[in-house]
Formats: sequence, structure tokens, C-alpha cells
Amino acid sequence: MKMRLVSVMFLLAGMLAVNAQNGTAKKKEIVANGGFIQTPITNVAYTPTRGASGLPDLTVAAENSVNAVVHIKVETKQRTMMRGDMDDDPFFNFFFGPNGGGSQRQLEPQKASGSGVIISTDGYIVTNNHVVSEADNIQVVLNDKRTFTATVIGTDPNTDIALLKIDAKDLPTLVFGNSDDLKLGEWVLAIGNPFNLTSTVTAGIVSAKARNINIISSKTPIESFIQTDAAINPGNSGGALVNTKGELIGINTAIASQTGSYAGYGFAVPVSIVSKVVADIKQYGTVQRALMGVQIRDIDDDFAKEKKIKVLDGVYVAEVNDLSAAKDAGIKEGDIITKINGVAVKSSAELQEQVGRHRPGDKIEVSFVREGKDKTAEVTLKNQQGDTKVVKNKGMEVLGASLEEVGDDLKQKLRISGGVQVVGLQKNSLLSDAGVQKGFVIIKINNKPIRKVTDLESAVKANNSADEQDRALFITGIYPNGKVAYYAIDPTKD
Repeated sequence: MKMRLVSVMFLLAGMLAVNAQNGTAKKKEIVANGGFIQTPITNVAYTPTRGASGLPDLTVAAENSVNAVVHIKVETKQRTMMRGDMDDDPFFNFFFGPNGGGSQRQLEPQKASGSGVIISTDGYIVTNNHVVSEADNIQVVLNDKRTFTATVIGTDPNTDIALLKIDAKDLPTLVFGNSDDLKLGEWVLAIGNPFNLTSTVTAGIVSAKARNINIISSKTPIESFIQTDAAINPGNSGGALVNTKGELIGINTAIASQTGSYAGYGFAVPVSIVSKVVADIKQYGTVQRALMGVQIRDIDDDFAKEKKIKVLDGVYVAEVNDLSAAKDAGIKEGDIITKINGVAVKSSAELQEQVGRHRPGDKIEVSFVREGKDKTAEVTLKNQQGDTKVVKNKGMEVLGASLEEVGDDLKQKLRISGGVQVVGLQKNSLLSDAGVQKGFVIIKINNKPIRKVTDLESAVKANNSADEQDRALFITGIYPNGKVAYYAIDPTKD
């Protein structure tokens, strides 16, 4: 029997653009579709009743959920790069090479749309990172047709989640449910704005849990999607997946399709992950990524025979990193992890989801099998720097911006070795008042290279130590579209 190859592609599902398609192509594509500390909730959860057909009555859950799902419209300024204009700039050549320059040709702004979910009465909204990651302007349209300009509070490319804020009060919200309690075959509703059709509700069942589809391209992706056959199309990105009680149990993110539109399966980030990401962004300005420090792989029958493993339900430890939390706890290569805090983990996705709920410094109980014997170990999770400290986004405190280190893809695209990107801006902050826009990559402050957030913190700290009349931040950087920009900021200005 021949096996069909499955291609994986990341696509802005809300993008209103024409994509070239090969009419003969039949490969399946995975397409990005377009507990949290909550403020008082205005909605309540409802227990579904049975209709005349014997099926659950979903009307109450649907009617109450649509009011908390918003339409997100984004606009991105696009420019093309042409070599020549910047070739004589020694600073530009130093950072980007003699062939990295170019003149700018302004193109029409690119527009896209998606969905979001109001999670607090004072205007916090959760959506997908891929909906807003490149946006220069974000407009949020409520179900009652009011429109607000949104600010990005923070993003997490590792889970494809972003947190927005609008200036509004007494908004309807969705109650957070428990995605762990979902059962296969359970009825769910997908609510969003596919193809700009606002407040669209579709129904289906939970087809699978903890599904890893390899769509997130970050360094440490966490994929443990809820799979559903509720119809999801471009524009549903960031919308709500709710249960029959009207509780939020996931954020719709991707579809499996041969055409780019719905063909049977959709995928949602479970609320167990969403709530932790949102809480971290609100409290620290950045997500606290806890790591065990192991390389893992799933176990199938062939691998089990190769390694002479009798346990199929578990995750194989292929490598243990030096100075990692796992190594400190005595976990070794060849161990088979079966539980995290008593919760069975049968796949890498399930293990990543369980660990991803924690912060550096948290202790977890890891159950594993070694040479046929059951063992347990207490593991104190660490951060990416190898310690147990939580990391605060100093940029939000000092410059009024949410900052992230530039990923490999953007570094390659811009031909830079590092930098810190502005992923969110507060109104009337130092950076926004200077004209800095979201997406700007800071690569130099006061002639000192900025490669990491800690470099920026050091530069700001050194500037604060200078005499007041000498305090000034001269910032050089580049936008994702290739535009080089320079800004001067006076930290002493009221």
C-alpha cells in the first residue's frame, strides 16, 4: 500500500491575498488558520439541554460565545529592497555587508484579518501570534460593531499565542474551561470570522488530542493541538473553540487542507497552554519557558524492537543535556518517561504540554522506566539560561515596550547576527513617542551592539548611571521590511 506524503506549511490564514495553486497538486497541507488570572467574568457557563433530535442543544452556548469573539483587522506596510542606496553608509555596511543596502519602493499596505477572544472585561484579547506578528496597525471590531485600536502586550511564537489590549470596559468574556477534561467525540463549537463573515459558528466533535503537526517553526515549539472536525477556514485564526457549556477550551490556529480551505480537520491550542502564556505575559512581560533539558522522541513498534523496549506508551529520552534539570535529577539517556505529576504522557506532544504549564524553579515529579523498572525523580525545571530564575521583560518597565530576541529566520532575512525586536508598545512610552513602531529590531544603542535583551538592559543601566545632562539613548536598527532607522530618546524628558 502506497503512503501519501503530508506537506506542512505555515500560512497567514486571515491574509486576503491570491495564492497560486497547482491544479494537479493533491498533497495535504497544514495551514495556520488564521490557570489565567481573570478579572470578574460577565458570562456564565451553561449546561446543554437535549433537543428534539436527542442531540445537545448548542444554541445558548453559541449565542453567548459570539459576543466575546472579535474580528481582528491588521495592516502591514510593505516595501521592496533594491541594492544601491545604502552602499556608502559605513555603519550599514559594517552590520549588513557591502551588498545589504537598498533603496525603498513603497507598496500598497497589505491587509489581513483574523479573530480573537475577549478574556477580561477591561479589554484583554487573546489571538494567534501569526495574525498580528507583522502588523503595523491592528483594529478590533466587537460583535456590537464598535471598533478599537489594539496594542500588542506580548507574543509567544513557541505556542502561536499573542495578547492584545483595547481601551474598553464592561466587555463580555468567555469563561475558561478545562481542556484536560475533553473527551474524544465530545461536541465543540468553533467561533470566528472566516472570509470576513463575522460571528460565524460551526459545530463538530473532538477528533483527537495532543496532536503534533510540526507547524510552529520556533526554536522550542510546543504543539499539543486539539483536533476537531468543526469547519474552520481562513479568518478563524485566533477564534474560540468552546464546549457545549459555552466555556473556552481552545484557540483555533490551523487547518489540514489540500486547498488552503476547510477539508475536514482543524487544530486549536488548548486553553491549558493559553492560560499559562497569557498569565506570564501579563505578569512578567514575557513567557517563562521551563525546560527539562532532554532530547526526546516518540516510541513506535519498529523503534521499540530496535531498542528492545517493552513499553510503547511513553517518551524515549534520546539525550540529556549537560547542566540540565533532568541531569541534575538523575534522568539518563534511554529512560522512558511515562508520567509528569501523575499524568500519563504517551507522546512528545503530551510531555511538552505538561512541562510547558510550569515556570523555571517549579518542581515536577517525573515517572520513568529504566531497564524495565519503574522509577520516579523530582525535577527542578530551569530556564534557557540554565538557572531557575523567572525573567522579566525590562523593556516594558524602562522603554515601554515588549521585547524579544530576534529569531533565526529574521536574522537570516535581514543579514544580522542578532538583535532585540519590539513586539509590543505601550501608548505614550519612550519608544512610541520617539516614533518607533512595532517590529523594529534594535541592533545598536549608544554605539554598543545589542544582540540579546540582557545587552539592552546593560546599555540602559549604563546610560542611567551617566550624569543627567548626558543621558540619551541613540538607537539604531532595522524593520522587518529592510528599512534602516535611527532614533534618539531622552530618558529624562517628562
